[in-house]
Amino acid sequence: MNQRFDVNAGDNSGRAVRWLRISYWCGAITDVLALVGMVFPGVGARLYGLKGFRPGSDFTYAIDAAAALMLGWTALLLWADRRPLERKGVLLLTVCPVIAGLALGEILAVRSGFLPLVNVIPTFAMQIALTVMFLYSYLRADAAARP
Repeated sequence: MNQRFDVNAGDNSGRAVRWLRISYWCGAITDVLALVGMVFPGVGARLYGLKGFRPGSDFTYAIDAAAALMLGWTALLLWADRRPLERKGVLLLTVCPVIAGLALGEILAVRSGFLPLVNVIPTFAMQIALTVMFLYSYLRADAAARP
C-alpha cells in the first residue's frame, strides 16, 4: 500500500499521516459548522449573543461572500486529505492567514462593542485548539519526511 495513505503503519510516517488527516477533517467540520451560522444569520446571531440582530443588505452581501470562501476552504482541506503529506502546507495556510485573520476580526468586533467577549471565548478556545493541532500535525509530518 502507498505509504502516504497507510494510516495504520507503525512507523512515524503512518502516525504523521493520521495526525494530518485528523487535522484536515477537524478543520473541515469546523468550517461546515461556521458555514451554518453564515447561511442562517439568525443562528450565528444567537451563538454570539446578538439580540434583535437584523442584517442589512451590506451584511448579507459580506456574509454571502464569506460563506463562499468558507465553503471553498472546506473543500481545500478535504482535497489536502487526498494527499496528506504532499499537501501538509495547507495547514500552515489555515493557521495564518485564515484562523489568525478570523481571530483578529473577532477581536475587533469585541473591541468595537459589536460582539460580547463572553460569547467569543468559546470561538477563541476552538481556534487555539485547532492552531495547536494543525502546527503539531504539520511539524510531525515534516519530521517524518526527513531521512
